[in-house]
Amino acid sequence: MEQTTQQAKLILEDGAVFEGYAFGAIKPVSGGVVFNTGMVGYPESLTDSSYRGQLLTMTYPLMGNYGVPNEERDEYGLMKYFESDRIQAEALIVSEWSENYSHWNGKKSLSDWLKEQNIPGLSGIDTRALTKRLRERGVMLGKIVYDDDNAVEFVDHDLRNLAAEISVKEPITYGNGSKRVTIVDCGVKNNIIRALLQRDITVIRCPWNYDFLKENPDGILISNGPGDPKTCGETIANVRRALKNHTPILGICLGSQILGLAAGADTYKLKYGHRSHNQPCVETGTKRCYITVQNHGYAVDADPLPEDWRQWFYNDNDKTNEGIIHISKPFFGAQFHPEASPGPDDTEFIFDMFLRAMS
Repeated sequence: MEQTTQQAKLILEDGAVFEGYAFGAIKPVSGGVVFNTGMVGYPESLTDSSYRGQLLTMTYPLMGNYGVPNEERDEYGLMKYFESDRIQAEALIVSEWSENYSHWNGKKSLSDWLKEQNIPGLSGIDTRALTKRLRERGVMLGKIVYDDDNAVEFVDHDLRNLAAEISVKEPITYGNGSKRVTIVDCGVKNNIIRALLQRDITVIRCPWNYDFLKENPDGILISNGPGDPKTCGETIANVRRALKNHTPILGICLGSQILGLAAGADTYKLKYGHRSHNQPCVETGTKRCYITVQNHGYAVDADPLPEDWRQWFYNDNDKTNEGIIHISKPFFGAQFHPEASPGPDDTEFIFDMFLRAMS
């Protein structure tokens, strides 16, 4: 596909305008403008449900140089190279994209893939200036438009229950392992499911508001997902009931925030969130620092935490909470992604802790 010369612009809610060129689909869109500092991993990031409703800015200056892989599925029926069945971000914003790609598994260009999925792209803008603006002023709403600045209004998708929109509608069972884990699907990544299946676990993936306790699982995993955790009221209520038992519970990303809310803690919106492959997280009470993959705009307020809970990890950059753990029951949450994809898998041991808790 040839580079387009059609002009497009990003307009922020504070009035700032970034002019560039369109690629992918031609479609006016609006949402929260966020940035990710990863150098690679755009196929996984774009299909991560946590980006639902967001205009994703990649800070690395060149994207698309290794193309997009095929839509092959693994032995479990999951997309092998993507984190969900479709692109979840509202749009992609880059400094430059490469129409020529080179990779053994590359099957199409980044622009062709975006066009197939009806997702607009914007290139040729100063992503460094945009990122600095977001860091200084905080995440803000924006819209991508073409000839008409008023083609679409500013929309804050976080006001909706995004988890309900992307969750499965009926329970789905994967594998036939020795233990049974219920995943509360608030936008679960494929690699979280895969991480459990590879540990000889039967996975029951259930809707965000499903009464998972009736499945009598050996463990409960509350998944990642998009938006404000407080919109998942039914999930929080179900988890609160589960906390009265001793069934092991692991929350990941949004799931950790839901676990915190169910336990009685509060959550708040971060100024510009954590979206990268290299966030340093320190395990409280130790000198161990793990390099983690993150994609979230909200956090648990750890000051204070409810009785019998303590901070498990904290971010070594801004000291915000990155995990909570119960002092006596097998309940714990990680704000980062132990399954990685993309990024380092330094904290995959958390899945093994979860498995041992079920023994």
